[in-house]
Amino acid sequence: MEKTFENWLVVSDIDGTLNNKLRKLPSRNYAAIKKFTELGGNFTLASGRLQSSLERNYNRITANQPAIVLNGAGLYDYRQKKMMWRNTIGAEGREFVRYISKEFDDIFKSVDIGVYFDDYVYIVKSGLLSKSTMHFDKANYEYVRSVDDIPEDGWMKVIFWSNPFTIIKLENLINKMENPNANFMRSSVLTLEMLQKDTHKGVGIMKLADMLKIEKSHVAAIGDYYNDWDMLKTVGLPACAGQAPSAIHKICKFEACHCNKGCVADLLEYIMSGKAEEEM
Repeated sequence: MEKTFENWLVVSDIDGTLNNKLRKLPSRNYAAIKKFTELGGNFTLASGRLQSSLERNYNRITANQPAIVLNGAGLYDYRQKKMMWRNTIGAEGREFVRYISKEFDDIFKSVDIGVYFDDYVYIVKSGLLSKSTMHFDKANYEYVRSVDDIPEDGWMKVIFWSNPFTIIKLENLINKMENPNANFMRSSVLTLEMLQKDTHKGVGIMKLADMLKIEKSHVAAIGDYYNDWDMLKTVGLPACAGQAPSAIHKICKFEACHCNKGCVADLLEYIMSGKAEEEM
């Protein structure tokens, strides 16, 4: 009888991990996910995207558990069409964004601010980068004149968009200030993201693992960039795509092939072969 994998939870990042560099799904990944879930394995996706933006990728594969959305700020169940869990930004974090947008306008003239709710985005100081992100994600959004025009409750995450030099200035500014009960992370050279303190993809993944009663040693995650760092440091079996930065490779127990060749399949085949259990 073929072994089953009900005691495993595997979570994948999307761009540069599940999808190749052209944002296409390698057939090898699809086949491995299908086999893993047919054998009882639990599989889902983790992303910084809204639930509606993530849904297209979720429906292309045989994912069978709620997805980690907005970089760990929420768990969304596509079967029940509802948010199962969320961790919103508190008053200190909201006040920090308001303070920055008003008091440091000399820095923010070239910075767009996006405040993300469950499935809606408010954009302050619209520019090319925020517009392109909203277009690519097919997000529901609206432009507002000020942070004061955004509802107080329900902030899931905030994104700051700008050129690399201004993003570095913003990071330096944040490092000099008292932490406003928030978690900051670079998701690209053009973006800095803010979540409630102690919130990241790994928190969402372990919340899901607890719901499924799966031990940490059997929770695996695979990513490809620094915004996956906390996720990979949290799970029992961290894995990375072959093209990930060297610092990411160093914290991973399993190093897969390049995303263009199907790195998610590499990880799932490793687990299904039984080698993951043997090497624990």
